[in-house]
Amino acid sequence: MAAYTTIDKPTDYFETLLYTGNGGTNNITGLDYQPDWVWIKSRGSAGENHYFFDAIRGVTKYIHCDTNAAESTNSATLTTFGSGGFTVGANNSVNKSSDPLVSWNWDANGAGSSNTVGYFDSTVSVNTTSGVSIVKFTSSGSGGTVGHGIGVVPKAIIFKRLDAASDWAVYHEATGNVNMCFLNRTVVSGANASVLNSTSPTSTLFTVGSSNIVTGGPIIAYCFAEKQGFSKIGSYLGTASTDGAFVYTGFKPAFVLIKNTQATEAWFLYDNKRGVNGAMTAMFPDEAAAEGGAANNIDLLSNGFKLRTAGAILNSAATFIYIAFAENPFVTSTGIPTPAR
Repeated sequence: MAAYTTIDKPTDYFETLLYTGNGGTNNITGLDYQPDWVWIKSRGSAGENHYFFDAIRGVTKYIHCDTNAAESTNSATLTTFGSGGFTVGANNSVNKSSDPLVSWNWDANGAGSSNTVGYFDSTVSVNTTSGVSIVKFTSSGSGGTVGHGIGVVPKAIIFKRLDAASDWAVYHEATGNVNMCFLNRTVVSGANASVLNSTSPTSTLFTVGSSNIVTGGPIIAYCFAEKQGFSKIGSYLGTASTDGAFVYTGFKPAFVLIKNTQATEAWFLYDNKRGVNGAMTAMFPDEAAAEGGAANNIDLLSNGFKLRTAGAILNSAATFIYIAFAENPFVTSTGIPTPAR
């Protein structure tokens, strides 16, 4: 029997918002939920960092995925997580007057609650339906286990130490529990066993090792399990052809994050709000660059995505990892295909 989605309306859990800065107080609305993780990037201004805010760390506290910098606070950045969006202040990076900006927004469970499963206690904001959890913990010494709260095995986890300059380690099931990529860097996936202590996550726990990326201070971890019809976390082998690889996700993607694991190439991020097939614009999580020009690099289709370039950025003869979230499931919980749009 076919596996049907348990989420018929993905926009209850993830959605991209576009907005224009006003240089003052700016209430950004349009979501069907209160976001608990908001990722903001200027589309038009080169040199503006990516900003991560989440409900566990609280408003005005941010980290940049394009640098290794520690957490900072600015009272003019994100000031409120609202019932249908968020509010930003006069900070130019998140609200420069007339600047086009994008935010990617996930629903978890507010400021979270205590989780005592594992060696280190954690604060966890989790949505078990969508398979997303935000975890904050403090580890020390040679590491140990941490509860993530999802109830199923996460296939990807992004780690950032908050109190010190430290790379953003990315665990992805396709590259295993030893080889890491780094969200703030273009480097190839390489051996770093001390991040996860060579141990894969379970349905309740992930393990951290002795690396200073995940020990010695407070750590934030963004965890993703795969949910039928809502999220897909996998890999593909590029074809080095402009009639490129097709990647089946089981839904029309709203968000696709891609990295070449075998070449020194940027991370590429596409969404369903910026551009159309044949002219999709990219953002680059490891760079403070403005939005990339419209190009025929990728098509977002009703049941997956297809590469339209032969280059090493997305489709050379190499292995690429990806994380994708849905706009519409290909088949709903009733087994009925979603009408084409």
